Amino acid sequence: MMQGDDLVSSPVSRSNAIVLAWKRLQQMYQLWLDASAPHPVSRWAATCLLLLGFALRVFLGQGWYIVTYALGIYHLNLFIAFLTPKIDPALDFEDDGPALPTRSNEEFRPFIRRLPEFKFWYSVTKSTVIAVICTFFDCFNIPVFWPILVMYFFTLLCITLKRQIKHMIKYRYLPFTHSKPKYKGFQDTGKSENEAFVPGAVREE
Repeated sequence: MMQGDDLVSSPVSRSNAIVLAWKRLQQMYQLWLDASAPHPVSRWAATCLLLLGFALRVFLGQGWYIVTYALGIYHLNLFIAFLTPKIDPALDFEDDGPALPTRSNEEFRPFIRRLPEFKFWYSVTKSTVIAVICTFFDCFNIPVFWPILVMYFFTLLCITLKRQIKHMIKYRYLPFTHSKPKYKGFQDTGKSENEAFVPGAVREE
């Protein structure tokens, strides 16, 4: 009976061990992502190197142009979502709500994006990794006349960016948040706070 019980319980224990190992890997992966969040320059530098490696892979292999075109279209959509406000001004008919920052001397209101910077970076990196993996399979190397894809991509890029710029001009917003203004408080001049100058007060000579 004991041997039968061991045979029955062994597959269950193995599946539990696999599940625990998978959860452990997910936790380590999430910890790595959380640790990289405060370092945008390093993150984007690594992603640019990855994109450069993918470009060299395509150039030296002379193939996978469909994968490159699909990756470019996906990155273009991500970039447009990164430049677009979370609440579209064209659909917001209420004048009492918070407006987008248009001038530097107005009250500080950060630009809230539809796609945050971290998710933008993560999606770009993940899609590039998938594209690099696709270059190792000949089934994705579909023969195509690549100059047509390049011309079509740049045409779509110009049309999309032109529409986005018109949207910015029409609703007067900038897709980048400038540094928050810092106001100078009480400065230590060697005098006590009670002796500080009060506007409208008359000093006795």
